[in-house]
Amino acid sequence: MLTTQQPVLRRFWYPVIPLDALINGPQSFTLMGQPLVLWLDGEGHPAALADRCCHRSAQLAKGMVQNGCIRCPYHGWEYDALGACTTVPQLDPGTAIPKTYRVPSYLCQERYGYVWVCLDDNPLQPIPEIPQFADPNFRFIHEFYEPWNVGGLRAIENSFDSAHGHFVHASSWGDMANPQPPPIDEVTETGFGFVMKHWLEVLNPDLQKKNLGIEGEKTIRTNTRTWYMPFARTLHIEYPNGLIHLIFTAYTPIDDQHSQVVQFCLRNDTEAEAKAADIIAFDRQVTSEDRVILEGTDYDAPLSLAEEQHMASDRPGILMRHRLAKLLKENGETEQRRLGRSSAMSPVLEQVAV
Repeated sequence: MLTTQQPVLRRFWYPVIPLDALINGPQSFTLMGQPLVLWLDGEGHPAALADRCCHRSAQLAKGMVQNGCIRCPYHGWEYDALGACTTVPQLDPGTAIPKTYRVPSYLCQERYGYVWVCLDDNPLQPIPEIPQFADPNFRFIHEFYEPWNVGGLRAIENSFDSAHGHFVHASSWGDMANPQPPPIDEVTETGFGFVMKHWLEVLNPDLQKKNLGIEGEKTIRTNTRTWYMPFARTLHIEYPNGLIHLIFTAYTPIDDQHSQVVQFCLRNDTEAEAKAADIIAFDRQVTSEDRVILEGTDYDAPLSLAEEQHMASDRPGILMRHRLAKLLKENGETEQRRLGRSSAMSPVLEQVAV
């Protein structure tokens, strides 16, 4: 599935950039192939427009914020958060600005310290609710914001794959001597995706002993994984001592081949009990192990089950593919594929019935 070729995927919210990145001026980001300019308006709210001036196509992100508007660096035209041109320095004073002087605007809001954007005026789902963010018993730890060379479906499917860990993460928590994961306890479909529950025995290396306050060489993770269509998840891990480590990860689609990884965690402990730097260091090792594998996969992951082989632990990924196929069908779309999948650079598209 080629993400940028499926219009319905524009109807979801995606985290695109940390809010703090806009404090010193406008920034650019490409979401699903659409170049954006993002900035803070006069009230400190984030705004998002197409990153092209309607006059001579200059990049607005190379301009500056003036009176809460974005000013084009080429001729000084200014645009408000709705994309309407508010200032044209070359016009005589009092001259009305034509209503056609505007650029596309996009839904934009802040949540969890990030700017979220939806490229359609009618989102299918709200931004995911993470109640622990407002719970004083939990602390927030920003972890990663970086682009990966991987398609969104490949990445999010991996987040629900309980079988890869003992091999991919053999240097962090995986146990290759015990490669068969326990059966998945429960998968409950929701309007926004599904919730999956299972447990997993993992190794407990020295750094994790400090982070978890657990001295054993192994420990049990009781996992609740929540999928938010199309490419976001939370992983709620509870350990035997009551510690909760909740990870939010989004694979925001830059284009078909690249995803912006947004990850933070919430924990019900304190800095005195476990240093944030140590927590980030361990999660960095784990995500780096995933990245090595995922960046070697074919970004054009098929929704059809016939193209790849499967096993019992692939159940969540299979459900994802079914749900996404259903989403396309309900919105009158066919799955867009790369023709000649052995050639990663082929620009030719193929329509596949779902």
